Amino acid sequence: MANNQKKILMLGGLRYLIPVIQAAHELGYYVITCDYLPHNVAHKYADEYHNISITDKNAVLELAKELKINGIMSFAVDPGVLTAAYVCDKLGLPGNPYTSVQILQNKALFRSFLEKNGFNTPKSRGYNSIEEALSDIESFQWPIIVKPVDSAGSKGVSRIDKTTDLEKAITYALKNSFSHRFIVEEFIEQQGYSSDSDAFSINGELKFISFSDQYFDNKATNPYTPSAYSWPSSMLDRNREFLSSEIQRLLQLLHMNTSIYNIETRVGTDGKAYIMEVSPRGGGNRLSEMLRYATETDLIKNAVRAAVGEIIPPIAPCVYNGYWSEIILHADRTGIFKDIQIEQNMKENHIIETDLWVQPGDIIHSFNGANDAIGTLVVSFNNEQQQHKMMSCINSWVKIITE
Repeated sequence: MANNQKKILMLGGLRYLIPVIQAAHELGYYVITCDYLPHNVAHKYADEYHNISITDKNAVLELAKELKINGIMSFAVDPGVLTAAYVCDKLGLPGNPYTSVQILQNKALFRSFLEKNGFNTPKSRGYNSIEEALSDIESFQWPIIVKPVDSAGSKGVSRIDKTTDLEKAITYALKNSFSHRFIVEEFIEQQGYSSDSDAFSINGELKFISFSDQYFDNKATNPYTPSAYSWPSSMLDRNREFLSSEIQRLLQLLHMNTSIYNIETRVGTDGKAYIMEVSPRGGGNRLSEMLRYATETDLIKNAVRAAVGEIIPPIAPCVYNGYWSEIILHADRTGIFKDIQIEQNMKENHIIETDLWVQPGDIIHSFNGANDAIGTLVVSFNNEQQQHKMMSCINSWVKIITE
């Protein structure tokens, strides 16, 4: 590598990191990846790999010192977000305040912060044990959601409607929590679609924010795992404007800097708009790649520039060039993958990209979390009506054949 070449350390090695590594190479940076899974697909795109767990903050810090890196990021990899902030904090690298990232990355701390600062937020509490939650449960309005305070990709999340299911839901949440802690919160019935999309701030000022329509497959093993997305969102303008200003207020309160964010929001049947989650990383499920198609804004390159402290070129506000959707390909049941069948008209006129991650003969699993996805489709529609019609019957035009 050239002496003056900037070095960036990327945590994790999932396939969502491949376009981030490619963007860093296009910008002329030297890319180092690390995690404890050397066979992860993204490592072969990096210039260098180290076998270190991304949740071991001090081990990653020592590696960062040894390598004299210029920046660190955990794009689309939730377990590494805190570690990246910790390393930035210790080494004075570009990033967000560690204490703020701790709040954003812990569902119990985040809900409590929102409540304390007057944001719309469901009633919630964090617990360490089943007994603790059971003694408190009468104070909640049902239905409730039980989830780990620190997991991503919908792992360990259950909606429950009666007390008898509580113990099972808590056990499931604890099994998926690094810190062995979970949160109970009142379930917000949504009006229309919830949104999960990416945003970007420069020096804490929100420059780009997008909203999506997020779809779920109610036949999936875990019906809380997102199965598709559409842009633009069908959310009313007033709710989008309210959420944008509330997200800006949140970023100011937390003293956030120049950063990409994955943001989940929804409007409840009570008419209120809620910020559900804000994580200072790019979203999984290729959300920033989809936004590059839908708006021509390259949040991935900007996230890489931000990580090494480069100046970010002006970012235009979010404007969509057409009607775009993404399908998260998944199987209804565990079996051996045979084929994917897409209806001919869709295939010829609307499918822009098919990204299949499995081969015939591979074992694939029923859809229990984001890690059970087997690929994605990028779809373009002619108008809003067509998009809405085809996205409400995905299973009629795309089929995963297993045996």
